[in-house]
Amino acid sequence: MAATEQILTLNAGSSSIKFALFTADDASAALTRGQVEGLGAAPRLTATDGAGGRLAERDFDAADMADHAAALDAILALLESRFPDARVAAVGHRVVHGGLDHAEPVVVTDDTLAALDRLVPLAPLHQPHNLAGVRAARACFPKAAQVACFDTAFHRKHPWVNDTFGLPRAYYDAGIRRYGFHGLSYEYVTQAMARRAPRHAAGRMVVAHLGNGASLCAIRDGRSVGSTMGFTALDGLPMGTRCGQLDPGVVLYLMAEKGMDHAAITTLLYTESGLKGLSGLSHDMRELEASDRPEAGQAIDYFVTRIKREIGAMTALIGGLDALVFCGGIGEHSAHIRAEVAGGFGWLGLELDAARNAAAAPVISTDRSRARAFIVATDEEVMIARHTRRLTAD
Repeated sequence: MAATEQILTLNAGSSSIKFALFTADDASAALTRGQVEGLGAAPRLTATDGAGGRLAERDFDAADMADHAAALDAILALLESRFPDARVAAVGHRVVHGGLDHAEPVVVTDDTLAALDRLVPLAPLHQPHNLAGVRAARACFPKAAQVACFDTAFHRKHPWVNDTFGLPRAYYDAGIRRYGFHGLSYEYVTQAMARRAPRHAAGRMVVAHLGNGASLCAIRDGRSVGSTMGFTALDGLPMGTRCGQLDPGVVLYLMAEKGMDHAAITTLLYTESGLKGLSGLSHDMRELEASDRPEAGQAIDYFVTRIKREIGAMTALIGGLDALVFCGGIGEHSAHIRAEVAGGFGWLGLELDAARNAAAAPVISTDRSRARAFIVATDEEVMIARHTRRLTAD
């Protein structure tokens, strides 16, 4: 790509599209970034410039922006008005599930799209919308390369014992295994830590991606060894609306004794559980922390307890802990959650500094702490742009 060309990144969720625009010769600093959120309900477009200043803020009527194609039209109109000379040469997409065949980012073809469509049942909250973003971008930029970057790719070199389930081997061979997710975030954090704290990054790290979706990753020597998420993005930690770890016998009981079918169980586990279901109030940690209802406190306690339990498991996989890294919306912004989680690991040599934690400092452990605790603002868009540039460079 020529230096005057741009890379557009798209991260399509169930009711939103995040976007960023990068120059082709610098995939580390965005010219602009923003999102359309509230699709189908109360659509809102916001964007900032490269320095973080407000570039746009606009509300739309739900009838005028009911799907991802309409949202992309609004994003393109913004880019055309603010960057009239921009030439989008490539579009990079976050795609949650890559399945067995995609351990690296790929340039999208018709065959690629067909293969990724077959993975929709493994990520029903995300995959359909990821692929809708790809199709909308192909229509808008017919001459631009479309690159799919997979959230599962970072985890694809796990040891066999950390990937398999206790099922007959034929199921593993057929692709029923632990894939892990949030890989683009973990890849970015690993690279950021290699620059910020190379000794810790080369050692034993547990990274906590805590947001509406939440998981942990055990990383040794810069490579993913284990993840709390498994075959789908339901496993592991409780999340905003997803249940996290669940005895499979519960699902069998719901089917046999409650008469629930596939659709009803899918809705329950993906959209009615987690913090939302436990609290009966909200999936938003900010609302729960502000609430004085006992159910809100119990939901937070469960969230923290499961994180601590899984940090212990991840630490066991890598034989100790040199660094605990927080990222994601909750991990980066909730001092209370960080304190509750990290404060329980003195037995691993981790000592939290309360003042640093309250200030959200880059390092939130004390100077005498043997294991260190960090906050890293993750950036999936930068990671997508880097992969896209690498695959499409002349």
